[in-house]
This record gives sequence, C-alpha cells and structure tokens, in this order.
Amino acid sequence: MKKQRTPEEIWKIIWPVLRSKYKRTATFLNYRNPWELTIAVILSAQTTDDGVNKVTPALFEKYPTPEKLGSGNVSDIAKIIRTIGYFNAKAKYIKHASKIVCDDFRGVVPDDPETIQKLPGVGRKSAVAIISNAYNKNIGIPVDTHVIRFVHRFRLSNKRDPSKIERDLLEIIPKKDWKRAGYAIKEYGRKEGKARGYDQGADPIWRALNREKK
Repeated sequence: MKKQRTPEEIWKIIWPVLRSKYKRTATFLNYRNPWELTIAVILSAQTTDDGVNKVTPALFEKYPTPEKLGSGNVSDIAKIIRTIGYFNAKAKYIKHASKIVCDDFRGVVPDDPETIQKLPGVGRKSAVAIISNAYNKNIGIPVDTHVIRFVHRFRLSNKRDPSKIERDLLEIIPKKDWKRAGYAIKEYGRKEGKARGYDQGADPIWRALNREKK
C-alpha cells in the first residue's frame, strides 16, 4: 500500500501552484485606514466582500470618523447597510465598536490580536484580517469558509473548529508565507474552488497533486 502524504508534503506541492496562479496579497475589502477596515470586516460576517464594498462608501461619507459613527443613530446606520445580511445587528456592532475605539483606545484601532477582540463583532479571524492588512503584521491566517473547504478538500487538517484549523496551518506553512497563503487560498476559493459547480478536472491544485503521484 502506498504511503499517504503528510499535510507538510501536500503543502509543498500545493504552494508553488497557489503562489504562481493566485496573486492576491491583501483583503478584498476596500478601506483607507485601520478603522474603516475594522468596520468593513465586522460587516463582512456571513456576507460577501463585494456586498460590503457596495455599502461602505455611503457609510463612510456620512460617518467619516469613529467619533461620528459612534454617536450615530442605529436606525440611520442600518438604513445605509440594509442590503447586507444581519444589517440591524451589524449596525449596533459598528456603532458600539466605534465608540469603544474612541473611549478606550483614543480613536486608534488596536494592533494587538487579543486587545482588538474586545470590539463587538471582532473574533480571531477578523483580528488577523484587520491587523495583517492595516498594520502589516504577520500574525496568522484568517480561517473563513474558503479556507475550511480548502483544508478539508486537500487533507491539510481534519479539524472543524476554525481556531484548530488555523493552528494546523501555521504548523505546516512557514511564517513568512502566512499572509500570502491565506489570500491565495481565498482567491482560489472564489474561482476554482467553489462549493457549487466544482470541477476537479479543471482544478490546478488537483492536477499538481496527481502529477506528483505518477
């Protein structure tokens, strides 16, 4: 019986393909500063990045600073973001988060992954996405649905919990590649690796793995 590849061996085959084919190195969300990115990331939960990018221009035009959004009317905020999922709850989250940034952090979004999670709507995945993009700190890999599907499809982890999946990935991927790898996987997921209509024969990752078997 042929020995099954380890996750480390699989990654060594996968990474050159990801690196050459998927060039994305940053978030798909539009932003101009750490606070705008934080708000966009909170809004992106269970919503597409494209959907968020459609509502944030009007949101930031009316509320251009944390102070203004933190003192805004929740119903007015909700009207601006009403086209995205869970807009009522998210309106409360972003108002509260902006107020905390002003009151507790002097208007500056924290660049520490533990501290930033004190903001409502910001968990580990969001913290990594915000800090790695806004502050260019290599602190981990944001584990979203694309990453979860990817690691299970290619046997990089058998975990279900996002935090455990991230730990597995950080063990097999060199730290210098964490940010690049996370966004390459996400770009792959948006293109070839979709859950619906997935074509294994057209998948460059599968082709690379099968070539190595021969």
